[in-house]
Amino acid sequence: MATVELTKDRFDETVGGDGLVLIDFWASWCAPCRSFAPVYERVSERHPGVVFAKVDTEAEPELSSAFDITSIPTLAIVRDRMVLYAEPGALPEPALEDLITQAEAIDMDEVRREHEAEGS
Repeated sequence: MATVELTKDRFDETVGGDGLVLIDFWASWCAPCRSFAPVYERVSERHPGVVFAKVDTEAEPELSSAFDITSIPTLAIVRDRMVLYAEPGALPEPALEDLITQAEAIDMDEVRREHEAEGS
C-alpha cells in the first residue's frame, strides 16, 4: 500500500478502527524527513495490511499538537486505536521493519487489560 496523507478531517476514519497504522510526522524543509520518506515508502509496499500515513506538520498543526510532536521526523504506531510507539528520528529500513514486526506481535488484549488496570 502506498502512503496516505493524513489530515484532521480524515484522522478518525484512518486511525479510529482496528489494525496497525504507522504515522510519519514530517515537513518539507526537514532534511532527515526527506531522507526517511523513500525508506517509509519502500517498507509500505511490503506491508499491504498496514496503513502508512504521513502528516505534514506545517499543514496539520492540530494533529502535531495532539501527538505532542516537538521534533521531526517522528514515527507513531497506532494499533486498535491505541498509541504503541511515538519516537523522533529517521529510522533505517531494518529498524522500521523490526518495529512493525514487534507491533504486530503485541498481545492487544494484554495491553487493554494493563491500560484498564492503570485507569482504575
